[in-house]
Amino acid sequence: MSNVALKPSQRFTVSHLDEADFKTGGLRGYSAYRDLGIAAATSGLATAHVIRMTAPFTEELSQRHHHNVEFQLVYVLKGWFKSEFEGQGVQTMKEGSCWIQPPGIRHTVLGWSDDCELLEIILPAEHETVNEP
Repeated sequence: MSNVALKPSQRFTVSHLDEADFKTGGLRGYSAYRDLGIAAATSGLATAHVIRMTAPFTEELSQRHHHNVEFQLVYVLKGWFKSEFEGQGVQTMKEGSCWIQPPGIRHTVLGWSDDCELLEIILPAEHETVNEP
């Protein structure tokens, strides 16, 4: 028996911008998500989506949480986004900023601009988000 782990199959995919692809009802009610087709193309190895903030920030939307992931990268496409990260303090990311959230890092969203859009890449595609008390 081989010790080589089977890797999920991957296929070529392209996602062109179509405003109709932004869907609400995802992880956060204040955001619209545009699925880039990466989860389907990688058999669940990874996912990628564009997150568009659809409501102004209010403190009620701020909830400390963490994600049970292997990898999470976020890139600011438009506007700015502000979070507090466990052990890292408050960080304000603006257009062109990129960060990695290590697996399980606790964080709290503190604000965003009205035009905020983020690109998020996560491994694996299916993962748990845990809200904290």
